[in-house]
Amino acid sequence: MARVMDGMYIGGGWTTKSETFPDYNPSDGSIWANVPDASVEDTRKAIEAAHEAFPEWAAMPFNQRSHLLIKAGEIFEKRRQEIAEAVMAEGGGWFGKAMFETGYTAELFPAAAAANYGSIGDVMPSEYGKLSMAVRRPMGVVSVISPWNFPLILTGRGMLFPLVAGNTIVLKPSEDTPYIGGLLWAEIFEEAGLPKGVLNVVTCSRESVAAVGDELIENPLVKGISFTGSTAVGRLVSAKAGAHLKKCCVELGGKNSMIVCDDADMERAVQAANFGSFMHQGQICMSIERLIVHEDVYDDFIEKFIPRVKKLTVGETTQKENILGPVINDRAAERIKRHFDDAKAKGATVLAGGDIDGRFISPTVFANVTPDMLMYQEETFGPVCSIFKVSSDEEAVRLANDSEYGLTAGVMSEDEGRALAIVNGLDTGNCHVNCSPVNDEPHVPFGGFKASGSGKHGGRWSMETFTETRWITLDRGGRPFPPVF
Repeated sequence: MARVMDGMYIGGGWTTKSETFPDYNPSDGSIWANVPDASVEDTRKAIEAAHEAFPEWAAMPFNQRSHLLIKAGEIFEKRRQEIAEAVMAEGGGWFGKAMFETGYTAELFPAAAAANYGSIGDVMPSEYGKLSMAVRRPMGVVSVISPWNFPLILTGRGMLFPLVAGNTIVLKPSEDTPYIGGLLWAEIFEEAGLPKGVLNVVTCSRESVAAVGDELIENPLVKGISFTGSTAVGRLVSAKAGAHLKKCCVELGGKNSMIVCDDADMERAVQAANFGSFMHQGQICMSIERLIVHEDVYDDFIEKFIPRVKKLTVGETTQKENILGPVINDRAAERIKRHFDDAKAKGATVLAGGDIDGRFISPTVFANVTPDMLMYQEETFGPVCSIFKVSSDEEAVRLANDSEYGLTAGVMSEDEGRALAIVNGLDTGNCHVNCSPVNDEPHVPFGGFKASGSGKHGGRWSMETFTETRWITLDRGGRPFPPVF
């Protein structure tokens, strides 16, 4: 039986709504919940509530805001098992993914709370003997638009740092995960005693998202936007925000590579490749889509990698032995099938997988992928990677950089100097030596180059992104003015 949500969370209360939309369990296609479908007017009310709550929240002592986050984190931890079950049902994730995501998210609360105890500015020299300060202050209302693939982590990362800094929040989760990405957070912070209006959550259907999204960006009371999602939508969000001269932090897609050098630890490389390509059905912005392997170890890598890929089990997430669940919806399955069909028609070779059964797709490895194929050009965002043979580090770097994206990468080599030389040639915001490109921690600067986004989430970089810098001076040296004045 489908859940019935209490409503949206606006101004510290639950707002019921007669219009709802179905929230599906991607494993079996059943309706997991019926969720309120927000209008532009609902969204405007949420923004106004956040605006009204801002002065008092911003004026609250920083340590009190941090203590509220710690309390919310304790409530999250207390509910962790229940939340993990919701991650599996609503998001189609494997049990291991649910436990990882809830564990990571629990760490976001203390990381954000701790960020309040760092420096909020600088004291600079002044030729006139002034006390010259650069200080940071909260912006006001921040819209947070979060995605479906890791809705706990990416909502928490996008929201908690600006919240603890003194901003107020209007959160709109994905229509595919409106509970774990949105309404759950309202439940937790309501129990923690967050002041009314500081966090507001609006949920809406795919049909309503364009109008609601425009309001979240263009409403003059909104001062900043945090968006995580596709590059296509991120471009629109950035353009609309830019037209209003608003700060916007966007973390978008990737066409990520892992480079395997001829001196790599092969067992480590194969495991990193398998995890990085297929964790959560490849539905991670950091997922490996290109494996670039030196020709001297290419055959050895294939010999070890393909059997490991074939051992990954696919099926409904209610069965814990299934490592790969469904992709999130039928549109995603159709996109992946289009990439598969295009690659096969143009001469690519399937080394493993290639089977599609509705939303369940076997882990797939292609060889002989060429630049004219969709799989080479576009982000597939599914359980598939392409493998390439190269003869030099320089060729590997050129291939990895041959993309509009620049999010993350991995380099496998026993020679750290060599690996760092490769890293320095890559146009990515993040890079990891002897590890998978799928890497993140709550306190680090996370963001991409090129079409993978702009701005940084995480730690003090989030605090810089979602605050404003002011220059303030106290004149103590009696700066002279021209005598004519």
